[in-house]
Amino acid sequence: QVQLVESGGGLVQAGGSLRLSCAASGRTVSSYSMGWFRQAPGKERDFVAAIKWTFGSRYYADSVKGRFTISKDNANNTMYLQMNSLKPEDTAVYYCAASRNWVGALKDGYEYWGQGTQVTVSS
Repeated sequence: QVQLVESGGGLVQAGGSLRLSCAASGRTVSSYSMGWFRQAPGKERDFVAAIKWTFGSRYYADSVKGRFTISKDNANNTMYLQMNSLKPEDTAVYYCAASRNWVGALKDGYEYWGQGTQVTVSS
């Protein structure tokens, strides 16, 4: 089992920045792939970014390319999402997820999920 805990959400003005963290515990995630998803009220949970744990390859949704950066700290089993130039449309609950296999943007392929952290961007 893998437990994932997100933190770092909050309220920020448009144009501001936030950094989300996802701490993994339980089974080591050294060979896992991990991702960030977000869900706005009344909408589907959408892919944001993913990273291959072993090689560090990064993938992003078009809507966040150039503004968000996904990264990882192997030593601390932690994944991050640096969010810059935030827009009101980025407002959502952000979830981290983990998979033993590379599934990229495929939401249903992720085996473990965190509880989510709220990000609110005011205009």
